[in-house]
Amino acid sequence: MSKYIAKKKFNKNREDYVEKDANLINKKKKNESQVKASVAYKAGMTVLELSEQLQKPITEVIKKLMFMRVMATQNQEISRDNAELLALEFNVEFKDEVVTDVTRFDEMEDIDDPKDLVNRPPVVTIMGHVDHGKTTLLDNIRNARVVDSEAGGITQHIGAYQVEKNGQKITFIDTPGHAAFTEMRARGARITDIVVLVVAADDGVMPQTREAIDHAKASKCSIIVAVNKMDKPGANPDRVKQELADLNLLPDDWGGETPYCLISALKGTGIDNLLDTIQLVAEMLELKANPKKNAVGTVIEAKLDKGRGPVATILIDNGTLKISDSFVVGSTYGKVRAMTDDIGRQISQALPGQAVEIIGLAEVPSAGDPFKVFEDEKMVKDIASERSQRDFDKQHSNKQNMSLEDFFNRAEGKLKELKLIIKADVQGSIEAFRGSINKIVVDGTSIDIVRTGVGAVTDTDVLLAEASEAIIIGFGVGIPSTVRELASEKNVEIRTYRVIYEALDDIEAAMKGMLDPVFEQQVIGEAEVRETYNVSKIGTIAGCMVTNGLVKRNSIIKLVRDGKVIFEGKLGSLKRFKDDVKEVKQGFDCGLTIDNYNDLKIGDIIEVYQMKEVE
Repeated sequence: MSKYIAKKKFNKNREDYVEKDANLINKKKKNESQVKASVAYKAGMTVLELSEQLQKPITEVIKKLMFMRVMATQNQEISRDNAELLALEFNVEFKDEVVTDVTRFDEMEDIDDPKDLVNRPPVVTIMGHVDHGKTTLLDNIRNARVVDSEAGGITQHIGAYQVEKNGQKITFIDTPGHAAFTEMRARGARITDIVVLVVAADDGVMPQTREAIDHAKASKCSIIVAVNKMDKPGANPDRVKQELADLNLLPDDWGGETPYCLISALKGTGIDNLLDTIQLVAEMLELKANPKKNAVGTVIEAKLDKGRGPVATILIDNGTLKISDSFVVGSTYGKVRAMTDDIGRQISQALPGQAVEIIGLAEVPSAGDPFKVFEDEKMVKDIASERSQRDFDKQHSNKQNMSLEDFFNRAEGKLKELKLIIKADVQGSIEAFRGSINKIVVDGTSIDIVRTGVGAVTDTDVLLAEASEAIIIGFGVGIPSTVRELASEKNVEIRTYRVIYEALDDIEAAMKGMLDPVFEQQVIGEAEVRETYNVSKIGTIAGCMVTNGLVKRNSIIKLVRDGKVIFEGKLGSLKRFKDDVKEVKQGFDCGLTIDNYNDLKIGDIIEVYQMKEVE
């Protein structure tokens, strides 16, 4: 009897548990039914993203699309109409996503309280014709020699420097002078207050002088003319004044409004007068800024540093930039991890009118990109992401389809396309390449820039060049031996240059079908510097290991340091132990010297070339 009662009690408890479980399940289903899915459609949405918003398995969504006669994969873009039909099919609310207008954030400017405004340093750009003394003038002002390190004596990168005169600061921007850098020079004029136009007293007005005047006037900048090389016997400042007066730059001593300063950048005469004139013009312009707001600026230069990652030089237009500030620059973003000023000192903040180098960027921005600090770090990432998407859409929407005539021309071999992959040591050089290459017009040919990038040529570049049948153009960058071997294996041509207009001449000649050089440089070996020895009568001797090919005496060499070509010259002596030798093969040690160059360091790579006749 007791067993019967126990069994009955057990069955009743089990029924209670089953009933309780059933109630929990029904309650869960009820709660789930109250959470209704909704779709917020945005341009570029993929099938997978839509399925996540529909809260349906991807297989079920693809099956529905197949019934709609739409064949699509999960990563394929879905049109708005098809997305709306799917939402109706699954009885889900459909709406368009409210996209934040990034332009509104970019153009939104806080109204500065007049009490917060203070004087800021003027931003001065040095412009003029090549070899008229722009870099020498800046060199004299900031007491640092840079002319000797420039290839061919031509400035090829934009730099910013700050000097102090009479207790007041002046920020200088040095823009290149060659015609190939017109785009960079124009960008420099847009971010400047005063343009110092350097004209050689013995040479007069030249084509690039006129270009500089056009850029300055288009940017509505004040112009100061510096008549340079007054120390030369053939100096004729009156001739310069007359030629510039014809271009509406009437000298102030002739009744005009343009200040003229007679200087000699080489001798250092007239420099103080020029700086005083700059400060006088700046005082008349009443340049003000608010240091209490978040920083707004412009990228002067950007590069990829081997040890620090993406590095950018920013000119602060307004506000104060501080360590740990979150910012958007172009279509990328970052957080200031470290700042250095123009002489390499670590600083914690940068004021208006100051140029600083910062690290902490996600990617390398383009020179000329706008820079802006935001309080909200999440907003920074959202804005950068939306800008990137907008740039992508614009790039693809501008891509023109080939016409039927173009197709037949290509099929018959009439239309030729030169595809290029451009690698350079800094972003500004890439822009100069792109801007100049786009101006080359040859009937029946076109140029397609497949990829651009900062840094040394990589395996990825070679593989992309093979797939797209492109030529790799390197400007001031090194080529590792492994990359060179891969390029040889894949039959990919890599051409390296130090001066930009040589590359432009070769590209134009190639487009015209005239590129038929009698000789070309061919790599025959590579050596790594393992030790250095200084001998007073000889100079620096490098103890090297030949890591690839062979090294021949009197060969042409390129010295590569941290992926950049820092010197080109000729191999001097070559020894094995104490004996002079003609060549040293791979795997052997050697001692060598480079003609007229002694700054050799351990870890440097010496690329050895020889001139070979092209058949």
